[in-house]
Amino acid sequence: MKDFKDNTRERSDKEVIRRLIGYVKPYKKEMIVVVLMMIVGLLIQMLPPLLIGWTIDIVGSNTLTKDEKTMNIIILLGGFLVILIIANAVQYFQQLILQKVGQKTVVALRNEVFNHIENLSIGQINQVPVGKLVTRVTNDTNTISEMYTNVAVNLIKNVMYLFGIIIMLFVLSVKLSLFVMLVVPIVFIATVIFRKYSRASYRRVRANVSEVNAFLSENLSGMKITQIFNQETKKKNEFKGHSLKLRNSYLKEIMVFGIYRPIVYFLSMVGIIIALFLGYQEVIAGAITAGLLFTYYMYVGDFFEPIQQLAEQFNTLQSAFASAEKVFDVLDTKPDIEDEKDAIELKSFSGAIEFKDVWFSYIPNEWVLKGISFKVNPGDTVAFVGATGSGKTTILGLIVRNYEIQKGEILIDGMDIKKIKRSSLRRHIGQMLQDVFLFSGTILENITLRDDSITRDEVISASEYVGANTFIDKLPDRYDHVVLERGNNFSSGQRQLISFARALVYKPSLMILDEATANIDSETEELIQESMEKMMNISTMLIVAHRLSTIQHSDKIIVMQKGEIKEEGSHQALLKLKGLYYNLYQLQYDEKEKEAEIIPELNPAV
Repeated sequence: MKDFKDNTRERSDKEVIRRLIGYVKPYKKEMIVVVLMMIVGLLIQMLPPLLIGWTIDIVGSNTLTKDEKTMNIIILLGGFLVILIIANAVQYFQQLILQKVGQKTVVALRNEVFNHIENLSIGQINQVPVGKLVTRVTNDTNTISEMYTNVAVNLIKNVMYLFGIIIMLFVLSVKLSLFVMLVVPIVFIATVIFRKYSRASYRRVRANVSEVNAFLSENLSGMKITQIFNQETKKKNEFKGHSLKLRNSYLKEIMVFGIYRPIVYFLSMVGIIIALFLGYQEVIAGAITAGLLFTYYMYVGDFFEPIQQLAEQFNTLQSAFASAEKVFDVLDTKPDIEDEKDAIELKSFSGAIEFKDVWFSYIPNEWVLKGISFKVNPGDTVAFVGATGSGKTTILGLIVRNYEIQKGEILIDGMDIKKIKRSSLRRHIGQMLQDVFLFSGTILENITLRDDSITRDEVISASEYVGANTFIDKLPDRYDHVVLERGNNFSSGQRQLISFARALVYKPSLMILDEATANIDSETEELIQESMEKMMNISTMLIVAHRLSTIQHSDKIIVMQKGEIKEEGSHQALLKLKGLYYNLYQLQYDEKEKEAEIIPELNPAV
């Protein structure tokens, strides 16, 4: 069984970039427009130093009259104003297109990650903390979105601007440019070193963010247990440890960036000093004008500015790459269970089930089921009993293909379930588990699971059939009553009745009850028992139960022990055997007798 850890690896920038570009390909036309706008914007951005230089030369000119100088300056300033208006308009539309493309791209990525997680097996999902999965779908995709909408484009823009400035510097003065370029190799070396350490620091940050989210998700869900056992201080210290670990990784990241930027700034100042020192001598010698020197000075300053911005953007880019790696870890995890290419769509089935010499293990060679074989006829009710860990629940999980068997066959109406699409198989199976999960929303939405094809009348009919209406009709908003998170505003029995109605409203061909009466009171159990007896007449039913009183009317009872079938038959037949089932029955019967004796002693009035 593969989980995300099996696919965790350091990917090259080339691989990450190639995969990220793939998500932008559907918006190729929009990106071409953005690049064209970017080029126009860059050309406009490079004009101000020239205009200012020309203005200085006009002011200092001895050949122009005062009126001519004024006219030329007005023309230059007017042109500068027009350029600013055009530049702002171009930038506005560029950002508008970028944001739309970026949001569409990240929505597609987020949907792909969520859909992929849904296709993973229960076993794979259970191996990963929920908080980490939430981080992948939300935080990591948001970081990637920032790269699409801001960093990547500005990165390209700054690189283009950098080369544009280099061209202008050499056009203005080859001699000065050759001296200024002496600092470039040092900047390049510093950038290569920074790239190595910043990537590692970002990986640590993303990993620690996931750990904090996972810890929060788990402990907020289990807060009741923490408070019951007075473990608040311990959990506080554990969270402090995770938080400090995250803080330290952020500090290391800041340290890496804090060293790099001052180095680049220092080198930029060295470049400017070189330009001013040599440029001053050129002006004195009459080789260049003062306006040209000022223009050159501005370009040299602009030359190092995009390098500093590149450092900041590279910082964010590394964060996006680190997040992308985490997302790709999820996407590269292949589901343990996949439909075969020729798998069929199951339109209906009678409910006949057969296990043929089925072997299964969660951990290689540690068999949970050993050569299990049995048949269930259409419309029959079959119950599985046995000690905890005997394999009862595992059998039910295999029927709906939550896991894949290692040996043997599982047949539905004589067809291997591997030949059936999982979605169509599960569509005809209703499951009622011991721990009922209710979503935030209304009772109606929880029963229909927001399936608009199911009408309110069908929901009411199903609820009345299973007895859920006995408490729903007493609520102020009845079926529109709001369900709090996890259904905390309902009792265990009420949640179970809602799950019965949920299963019934989908008209299943097979009903599965896994300890559905384990955590409910006797009154609700009686109501559920009546519902179960009604549902026995609707479809095939498989039951796992510790309370033997709930399964006595089953057509067949299968007794499990250590992954093997030890006994099978009706309730009366198994009692006559005086084997495992008989012992289990006697044990529960004796417990009830003791309870009956204790109750009068506790209440003298009885």
